[in-house]
Amino acid sequence: MADKDPMRRTPEGGDAVDRVGGAILDALFTRSPVGLHVLDTGLRVVRVNSAARSMRGVSVEGLVGLHFAEAYAGLSAPDEVEEMLRGVLESGVPVREYLVRARMASEQGREGIGSVSVFRLQDPQGTVLGLTVTVVDVTEQEQARARKRVLNTVRERVGRTLDVIATCQELVETLVPGFADIAMVDIVDAVVHGEESPTGPLAQDVALRRAAYRARDGLKAQDHPVSDVRSLNLLTPYAQAMSDFRPRLVPVSPGIPWLDAARAGGVRAVGAHTLIVAPLVLRGTALGVLSLIRAGGSDPYNEDDVGLAADVASHTALCIDNARRFTREYTIAATVQRHQFPRCPASHSTVETAHLHVLGASGGGGWFDTIPLSGARTALVVGEVTGRGIQTATTMGQLRTVIRSLAALDLQPDELLARLNDTAAFLAAERAARHPSDPLHPQPLSANCVYAVYDPVTRTCTFARAGHTTPVIIRPDSSTEVPDSTPGPLLGSAEGPPFAATTTDVPHGSILALYTPAILPTPPVDSDGAPARLHDVLAQPGRPLEHLCNDILYTLRNKDRPGDAVLLLARTRPFAAHSLATWLLDHDTTAAATARGHTRRTLADWNVNEDTAYAAELIVSELVTNAIRYGTPPLQLRLIKNRTLTCEVHDDSATSPRLRHARTVDEGGGACSSSLNSPKAGAPATPPKARRSGANRPFPLRPPHTLSRRRVRPIDGDRSRPGMMRSRMDGWMQRSSTAATTSVSLLDAGERSRP
Repeated sequence: MADKDPMRRTPEGGDAVDRVGGAILDALFTRSPVGLHVLDTGLRVVRVNSAARSMRGVSVEGLVGLHFAEAYAGLSAPDEVEEMLRGVLESGVPVREYLVRARMASEQGREGIGSVSVFRLQDPQGTVLGLTVTVVDVTEQEQARARKRVLNTVRERVGRTLDVIATCQELVETLVPGFADIAMVDIVDAVVHGEESPTGPLAQDVALRRAAYRARDGLKAQDHPVSDVRSLNLLTPYAQAMSDFRPRLVPVSPGIPWLDAARAGGVRAVGAHTLIVAPLVLRGTALGVLSLIRAGGSDPYNEDDVGLAADVASHTALCIDNARRFTREYTIAATVQRHQFPRCPASHSTVETAHLHVLGASGGGGWFDTIPLSGARTALVVGEVTGRGIQTATTMGQLRTVIRSLAALDLQPDELLARLNDTAAFLAAERAARHPSDPLHPQPLSANCVYAVYDPVTRTCTFARAGHTTPVIIRPDSSTEVPDSTPGPLLGSAEGPPFAATTTDVPHGSILALYTPAILPTPPVDSDGAPARLHDVLAQPGRPLEHLCNDILYTLRNKDRPGDAVLLLARTRPFAAHSLATWLLDHDTTAAATARGHTRRTLADWNVNEDTAYAAELIVSELVTNAIRYGTPPLQLRLIKNRTLTCEVHDDSATSPRLRHARTVDEGGGACSSSLNSPKAGAPATPPKARRSGANRPFPLRPPHTLSRRRVRPIDGDRSRPGMMRSRMDGWMQRSSTAATTSVSLLDAGERSRP
């Protein structure tokens, strides 16, 4: 049987092979959809596939003999392509799937993308004849990949912050210039402030704020500045998109009727030709609108681009709503926190104070306080609750209230923090016991605090820390000191070392600085472990405290550090020596009379009126009698004339008096009493120190009130309890102590006739 395979080479079938090869070449250059180009060694065109898409409408004969850069003038980077071709010509190493961008006349100037493969042509003797270039049109595939990259980049970069404006700015920076020549985001103004946007289509009176704008280099077409607020024009594509919640592709030209004069001028200036309007919608609520413009020589948008814009807008709307919710929570938490601060900080005669409080980016639980104590002393407090939001601000308010209540008991700083820690641990246990679905359940409660008490009489400051930074002392000679102290555990800790109190001398004119770490930049720090730059700024004790606060904020504040920046400065003032009187008393029955005599003479020298002197004598007599009967020698009487008249009696007992308010059944209905009880079981033990009982009398005085002249006696039915005593006095008693103190402040209880 005769062999009918036309490709088998036989002596008599050589012509058949040549015919087949010729047919193949003819098909490749006339009917193949793959572009085929043959170049000689000078990179001139020898033969071209006329059937390829890119060659439609092009005269093939006019290309033959031209250098490839002249023949294909639409190449985006002809120099790079020529370098690649010459590399193949010289090395013989083929190149596969090299992407080339070009704008061909056959495609109305649209940019096309071709996948180019190149190999070298040689004859049987190895002589280089030129190059064969194949081109496959991959424009649609590459555009689809580009759109996917844009969407992935938006998902990666947009929404990294919980700020509405920052989120919009991230969006336009991501889209320009890769997907748009100009990008604008307009947001419902209420959303920017954390409020809800109206549900459903937006009305004409809804205000829109230009939140972000970006244009590629060389374009200036901003019709409205960023932050500009305007109402929605219903006769525009923007209003249509916000009404039906559908993105739309809009051809743009200066003469279209919905353009106002400002927009028409911008369109004309940049040569804008297509616009995509995509509403930012989430759960049926319009949050804003995204506008994307292509101008000049950029390819017009198509329907595939509209789909991408819709996906981008959907992701952005979710990020904006998250930022809006955070803004709302932050605003509420900041308001709650601000309202819990003292509206008018207490004025102190022995210290001058100034404070600084800057909310952190996430809204924290930082607080400060100054609390007047008996004996002209002042308590200074700075603390911070970890976390953010309303619950953190609420917890801060709870701890601040507890501190004020404990400060009224005149506890030592270490004992006060120990009791405060009991409260924090209780709140932490309550939070841990919540249902697992509760947002607070996985958030452990933790807080830090420093509590310091300045005593102008002894010129000392005693402080204790609960995981807080150590206070800094700036002395009048500009030297700084960070006292050595033991940091206690964070508040809310179930276990940890006990809190320790540290006492240090503080000369008059010194500055005490209490602060949170967020007020400071990152290291370096000095050898003492305290921030060196803080020392440098504060080493100006003569400057006004408000100016020092501002200097620290502007010089040191680190915006990237979490938490609230809180700073409390207190400058100590001298206490007038003539306003203080102290006597040692014998521990016998004559001490009360002796104390009354000292009080009478001293108050006369101080020009205190008769009624106040009479009340002070009675108070001193009762306090001394109580100390003799239930206290331990030595006894000391001290009178302090400040804004109030303070009467203090010291003894060496380790027990602490506490306030007992008068009951309706008590004698006279207005008695005040104090009891000496041992510390509560389980409470931190305090070392035996001089106990101080005292009373405060405010200036100026109102008309006198009546005090009965009954003898001090134990309360009926309470004889078994040590330290129980009562006096017939109209008023109330407030305790304050270094170890144990009772401070009585007599206030006007109404007019009565003295018997």
